[in-house]
Amino acid sequence: MLTLMKIALSSGFAKTNYKLKFVFTSTFFLLIFVGCTSSKKIIAKRISNTMQNEQTENYFAGILILDPATNDTIYQQNAQKYFTPASNTKIFTLFTSLKLLPENIPALKYIDDNNITYIEGTGDPTLFHTYFNNSNVIDFLKQKDSIALHLNNFDDTKLGPGWSWGDYQYYYQPERGSLPLYGNVITLYNAPQKTILPNYFTDSITPINTDKNRVLEKNLFFYSNERKDTLEIPYRTYATLTQNLLQEAIGKKIELVNKLPMGEKSIIYSVPTDSVLKRMMHESDNFIAEQLLILGSSTISDTLNSAITRKYVLEKYLTNLKQEPRWVDGSGLSRYNLFTPTSMVQVLQKLFEEIPANRLFNLFPKGGVSGTLKDWYPGSDQPYIFTKTGSLSNNHCISGYLITKSGKTLIFSFMNNHFRQSSLEIKNRMQQIFEEIRDTY
Repeated sequence: MLTLMKIALSSGFAKTNYKLKFVFTSTFFLLIFVGCTSSKKIIAKRISNTMQNEQTENYFAGILILDPATNDTIYQQNAQKYFTPASNTKIFTLFTSLKLLPENIPALKYIDDNNITYIEGTGDPTLFHTYFNNSNVIDFLKQKDSIALHLNNFDDTKLGPGWSWGDYQYYYQPERGSLPLYGNVITLYNAPQKTILPNYFTDSITPINTDKNRVLEKNLFFYSNERKDTLEIPYRTYATLTQNLLQEAIGKKIELVNKLPMGEKSIIYSVPTDSVLKRMMHESDNFIAEQLLILGSSTISDTLNSAITRKYVLEKYLTNLKQEPRWVDGSGLSRYNLFTPTSMVQVLQKLFEEIPANRLFNLFPKGGVSGTLKDWYPGSDQPYIFTKTGSLSNNHCISGYLITKSGKTLIFSFMNNHFRQSSLEIKNRMQQIFEEIRDTY
């Protein structure tokens, strides 16, 4: 009898304990749900108040903020509408590169035939680039007795569609090609001593003060002996110039040929791919972005053309985008590009799901710390925002990742087009919104 009573009492306590646990667990998750719902309402109200006043009524803004853990939209405004993204386009270039490129950049393709090494470029932007230490290609070529260079695999325009023709002389718009050298720019500085890189152009510099850096159709440059800054000027590319620059670098003759012999091509690799991606994202390097799309085409085709890459990626990896973008270049220099905040967030979400967070966030500029974000969006004790900015005249966009004080990672895209006010006002407004999200959600 005592045993039966103990069992009954034990069973009663167990049932009571189970009920208490059930109530506690249900209450806990209900509080979390209510808390998140409350935070969303607070954030939505504050963003709406910030974005609905006389300072914002004359330009077009689009916002989407997503919690990837729950796939919950925290806030959206015009998220399905198209915007000129400027350098936010590089997020699509980053995604493309991570899909198509191996761990190290493919630098050259070659075939050895009858004691001649036939080579062709892949679009690798790092050869003789002032930022990268790429000696693999030079070491390889110096070992060869006879070299033939094929440049006809490049079937694209030197400048992208919709680029400003008047910007031909500025560092941010070099020409594109299959075998770029020195970043396709000439670098000039006077201190501590006069330096011209590559020195092949020494006789092409006129030391006068002028508002032009270069003659439109010629490699004739202007750089005063009194200047103290470093100047990078794009040079006109053509086959014999590439031949001469490469010959000078390796100290031996190179023959130009119209085609390669039949056979399987081997590949020489250069620098780690992530080092190139980081440079593109942190410095918003247009030249690298353009060459990465060309480089991507070398992995899927014998023809170097950025349109091949864009079409392949859209059809193979991005068929589920809610709004198909108009994507015409790798850098975002073109105003023909059209993307929605939704499509930006979708690609950022794919990256977040597929790439380890430490690696992914290292590729993006950090707020208040690095790259184009060094002077903006600082955290109180550590970075809270990892994003890519994009700016053209009257346009400023920013898309990426935001870590809240509660430890949640949010994905967002914030696009501003056609404003006449200072971009400083736009950035201050966005910073206010980002800090409210960080502190509230």
